[in-house]
Amino acid sequence: MLDKLKLLAKDTVIYGSSTILARGLNYVLVPLYANLLTTFDNGVHALIYANIALANVLFAYGMETSYLKVASDNTRSGGDSARCFSTAFISLLLTSTVFTAAILFFAPGIAELIGLSENQKDFIRYAAVILWLDALLVIPFADLRLKRKAIRFAIARILGVVTIVISAFTLIVQFKTGLHGAFLANIAGSLVSLLFVLPVFGQFQRFFSSDTLREMLRIGLPYVPTGIAGLLIHLIDRNILIRMRPEDIENIYGAGYVQSDIVGIYGRVAAFGILIQLFIQVFRFAWQPFFLQHADDPEAKKLFRHVLSISTVFAMVIALVSTFYVPDLIRYHYFERLYILPPAYWVGLSILPWIFFSYIFDMISTNLTAGILITGSTRYLPVVTFAGAGVTTVTCLLLVPSLGMEGAAISILAGTVVMSICMGFFSLKVYPNSYEWSKLLLLLVTGIVFSRLPGLAGMELIWFEALLTLVYLGFIAVVFRNEADYVFRLLRTKMDGRGDE
Repeated sequence: MLDKLKLLAKDTVIYGSSTILARGLNYVLVPLYANLLTTFDNGVHALIYANIALANVLFAYGMETSYLKVASDNTRSGGDSARCFSTAFISLLLTSTVFTAAILFFAPGIAELIGLSENQKDFIRYAAVILWLDALLVIPFADLRLKRKAIRFAIARILGVVTIVISAFTLIVQFKTGLHGAFLANIAGSLVSLLFVLPVFGQFQRFFSSDTLREMLRIGLPYVPTGIAGLLIHLIDRNILIRMRPEDIENIYGAGYVQSDIVGIYGRVAAFGILIQLFIQVFRFAWQPFFLQHADDPEAKKLFRHVLSISTVFAMVIALVSTFYVPDLIRYHYFERLYILPPAYWVGLSILPWIFFSYIFDMISTNLTAGILITGSTRYLPVVTFAGAGVTTVTCLLLVPSLGMEGAAISILAGTVVMSICMGFFSLKVYPNSYEWSKLLLLLVTGIVFSRLPGLAGMELIWFEALLTLVYLGFIAVVFRNEADYVFRLLRTKMDGRGDE
């Protein structure tokens, strides 16, 4: 048993590290695109990639999860998993080819449908190729996970991202390909990942089972609407911003901006949410196996209560610190030659506090999934996701015309708040626990007030923001006195141990 747990921990570290490294490398492209492409081109890029994320759900139609389930069951019963692999891959190859052909043919109309002009049809066609390659990678990547080839999985993902970064720099900086280079770089990255997993296709057979496919579809298709709803919470904003009326844009931002400029500015600024996203991603990788392992412990609920409090407080601190200092980092002129985001993007910096604080509620929702999964009450998850997506969409439609980018960011916060409330309602219904909501609410309100103080007092100075951060940390230590005492005792023990050495 211990050996199996060690293997699980090892794989979790590899998968988690590869995901974080891949996303971190990909983030290098943000200042590259911001500095070398226009806000208009960045808007086209952000909008198309938002829709690529949505289309990926349709292209894969839950086959990754269903293949893992069916192939693992088949292996345990002594069957041939290679036949499952062949059936799943042939299905995705056929459907993705049909979908891709349709997008290539109808590219001009699709461009207009998502709020672009017919002139951007080439970028829609690039997107079709990216979607096709990504669909071909679904089953090979799932097979690597199934057979615990975590290192090959990680290398394939990281090599793909490294190729994208190198190709983007080469194409845009050296060959001056502009926005075309950004899409071509992504195609190159997907091709490299596909080439690296070619050995997986050694098991491919000329075999197709309609019964196996039917079973996979039964398992996988229910994930499609839930997946789309989950993505809409963080992607619907781009699709609504691109449809802003020119007069609304001029009223809010003045003359000289068009819809694609607004989407480009918003997308690049919102990308800085990665600072908290990565923290939540790391936590999520460790959290699920942790709570499943300790679900039967006598003090499991007390343990989970402390984990939610500590992890949420960490998210609050990161959100507050990010609100204080990220705008300064963005506006700093490095080596008097380079901005992370050029001045043209600074008009969108007001969205950052809303984006940062929205991830606090993502952290709460992540914690609360424990009750849902421990009791097997996953039927509630679609309700939670659709509630969040619905609120995000409605709020965005109401606020964007008058508030622009800030209205879109507020809608993200509203959607995540509703998701965490719904998740809490259903989770506590099936797995009651007494979380310290009043203390967390007090800290949240205090953090929001502190985040606004420098602007209201006209003291947006590093020393003042540092002082507020220290006061906030002290306030946390008072509110969560027991947890703070535990952390201090743990640190003292560690220091004493080092001193003895």
